[in-house]
Amino acid sequence: MDLQLSGKACVVTGASRGIGLATALRLCGEGAVVVLTARSEEDLAIAASACAAAAAGGEGAVATLALDVTCPDAAPRILEFAAQRFGAVDVLVNNAGSSSTRALADLTDAEWQAQWELNVLAPMRLMRAAGPAMARRGWGRIVNVSSSSGKRPGLNNAAYSVTKSAQLSLSRVFADAYAPAGVLVNAIAPGPVATPLWMGAGGLAEQAAERSGGTPEEAVAAMAQRIPLGRLADEDEVAAVIVFLCSALASAVAGAAWSVDGGYAPLFI
Repeated sequence: MDLQLSGKACVVTGASRGIGLATALRLCGEGAVVVLTARSEEDLAIAASACAAAAAGGEGAVATLALDVTCPDAAPRILEFAAQRFGAVDVLVNNAGSSSTRALADLTDAEWQAQWELNVLAPMRLMRAAGPAMARRGWGRIVNVSSSSGKRPGLNNAAYSVTKSAQLSLSRVFADAYAPAGVLVNAIAPGPVATPLWMGAGGLAEQAAERSGGTPEEAVAAMAQRIPLGRLADEDEVAAVIVFLCSALASAVAGAAWSVDGGYAPLFI
């Protein structure tokens, strides 16, 4: 199936690992040219090497920019860098995000603010910067990576859940504003995914094990039992949905919030 992404200039935030890297790899495999952003230059270099190997255009199809997307000037810096390397941005994937287990009573104002800046202000600034130029050209795709926690807030980290809910609302607002100009904005809501955020050292599985007194493997198995699919999603499964929404084939999808959670969140929307 040709997704008609060949030559499209794409930006993926949080692209050094997990869902972001899997998305960048798929975009490169479709013939797109991709700017990978994340905070670590070392991790980006490793990710870029993998993407170049997957890209039809080799190393020339991939560029990296190390920065923190929560910086107020990150959006113009990313778009300027992308323009210098590949021209105007056609596709934006707002994927950067992180979470940890925090009890509601323990969350500080600084932690609430950090989640707000990462999950709401950073994608808002990038959409606000990229959207008008896409609209002038009459074509664009924006995908915001939210979470099933944004649809069904939980107590493991209320600041994460609440701001992921806000991200879904933000995505819908931009979708309504830009769909008439051919710029389609959508969100996805993954559930638990077997990425370093969950499975890595100090990740959510280890944190859950500490709370329960069990092992990380037992924590993952317990989570899998709560998912109708019976397992955590693979990062590439989530990336496949993102890349479809980035494509020309998703030409009638705007303002959606697609669950990619194996049935974890018992909701229709």
